[in-house]
Amino acid sequence: MQKVMNRRAPRANNRPPTRRDSRRPGAVPRRVPPQVPPHPTELFTQRLLLVLSGDRPLHWFARHAAHQAFDDLVWLVDRRVLLPGAGPGPRPTVRGIGHFEPAPGSYEVFARIAVGPRLHALAFRLTRSADHRWRCTAVELDGRPPRDTDR
Repeated sequence: MQKVMNRRAPRANNRPPTRRDSRRPGAVPRRVPPQVPPHPTELFTQRLLLVLSGDRPLHWFARHAAHQAFDDLVWLVDRRVLLPGAGPGPRPTVRGIGHFEPAPGSYEVFARIAVGPRLHALAFRLTRSADHRWRCTAVELDGRPPRDTDR
């Protein structure tokens, strides 16, 4: 006896028989909204917090500072205001940011920084330089301007 092979007829659709993709060819992909860059005030608040909390070294912020700001920051880092004591402590977090624009190209920024149950006030000035980069030109923490106190 001769065995007869049963051959299939060609498929009506053009899809390969082992396709596992459940999407249909005509489906429109979802649009992802473009990422909006952070405002300079938010960016600089985070940068200052990283330096003041000891997560970044002081020289990391040097290229973002101008005029008296770097000296102010050195004074604040030396006082270790936002650094936790010996051992692990609560991490500083930003509770709120606000700003005022006294003139085009400059911001007066204020932020509330929480370290555990205590709140600190951070204030700084941003100025847009001739090369269109933002620079921090003054820094204060807890309302104490560093240059008015002992050095």
